[in-house]
Amino acid sequence: MLSVEEALERVLSGFSKLSPETVSLHDALGRVLAKDIKARLTQPPTDVSAMDGYAVRSSDIAKVPAQLTVLGESPAGGSFDQTLKAGQAVRIFTGGPVPPGADCIVIQENTDRKDDKVTVKQSEDPGRYIRPAGLDFKEGQVGLEKGTVLTARDLALAAAMNHPWLEVYRKPRVAILATGNEIVLPGETPGPNQIVSSNTTALMSFVRECGGEPISLGIAPDDSEALSAMAKGAEGADLLLTTGGASVGDHDLVRSVLGEQGLEIDFWRIAMRPGKPLIFGKLGNTPMIGLPGNPVSTLVCAYIFARPALWKMTGQDPHSERVERAILASDLGENDKRQDYLRAELSHNDKGQLLATPFNRQDSAMLNLLRQADCLLIRPPFAHPISKGSEVDIIRL
Repeated sequence: MLSVEEALERVLSGFSKLSPETVSLHDALGRVLAKDIKARLTQPPTDVSAMDGYAVRSSDIAKVPAQLTVLGESPAGGSFDQTLKAGQAVRIFTGGPVPPGADCIVIQENTDRKDDKVTVKQSEDPGRYIRPAGLDFKEGQVGLEKGTVLTARDLALAAAMNHPWLEVYRKPRVAILATGNEIVLPGETPGPNQIVSSNTTALMSFVRECGGEPISLGIAPDDSEALSAMAKGAEGADLLLTTGGASVGDHDLVRSVLGEQGLEIDFWRIAMRPGKPLIFGKLGNTPMIGLPGNPVSTLVCAYIFARPALWKMTGQDPHSERVERAILASDLGENDKRQDYLRAELSHNDKGQLLATPFNRQDSAMLNLLRQADCLLIRPPFAHPISKGSEVDIIRL
């Protein structure tokens, strides 16, 4: 059986970045930039006021109170273009251009105004309450770098830099095919020996979380003709995810049926728990990851293998999954030859340290525990017993 690390590298070798496409600024949330974004203008374009008050010469208010003559106004979107001389001031508003000759702003709370005279009651240093030209960014400056996963803050900056369209990597199209006579769709009444399928729902949401477009091919029964016909729906997809039918058994048809359609298998067993029976291969031009059928195994394997593949296709670093350290909150026994991903809860002790508490049961069919879990606690193969208080590696969910 392959190690998790070797299996992941072989999976990633089967994928590459997808081609870029241009999308509206308003449709770019969560997408990945395919090129740097440079400012098309300087912001602010000139020195502007950061407060409502009066634009003055700092030398005129070195001694206060000082009475100045108000020449006019400089509102946001307007300007006052005359040069201030000694003893003069201009009423200014937030965002208003600073008139020539002025070098500071006195906020209105520190003044008294009567007709065209204003008395300044507090001195200010040069530059006070002035936002200089280019304070935020200058024309030609790189504001967002290629590979950025765009957030609302990023899009605000792109808009301010005057970009209505952005070049991003195309979303991967991911076909999802569940298999098995024993599963029915949510809302249907299960028959004898049947259960409600959660894998398709989970994987569709998972693919969207990772920046892809899911395509549900439905549930294929344990019938070679039906499975073969439904699998053809994956043609043109960037990835095919199947669930179930990957382990050894008389009713596990994925490998045999898809093999007749030209599935080339790279590997189909990994030294990990949950998720040993995982297939990676290529069906025609479409890479395929065959996930185990147990719902917890499906999602854990999707996190470990499918997510890095989707990240690589969307231009992100496939190795950006951050492994953190936490303090073990209960004893753990020795591990066998498989790398274990234990579902665990996170908390903090009285010192503020992060604590990881693995659940007592780790059954790969218990979705409720996976929902309650905050992280996966990683136990390497052949790990020795460790005691409460030891450090462990975790991956947050």
